[in-house]
Amino acid sequence: MDNKILSKKIGVVVSDKMDKTVVVLVERIKEHPIYKKKFTVSRKYKADDQNNEYKVGDKVEIISVRPISKEKKYKVLRSIG
Repeated sequence: MDNKILSKKIGVVVSDKMDKTVVVLVERIKEHPIYKKKFTVSRKYKADDQNNEYKVGDKVEIISVRPISKEKKYKVLRSIG
């Protein structure tokens, strides 16, 4: 592989109703630059799951790959825990 930095994210599967695709909710904590209050920011990513092996509630690691479809740009790397 060349010098591309691959983005890895950890999240929870919130939907597995599509064929070969899961929706992963990734949460992170941000801090307001002035008031220093910490708050949670969440985002959903559609990830490729070729074998339909991940179910709702599974904690997974996703990695960025070349676009697979219009909205699918991540692939499930592995299950965590």
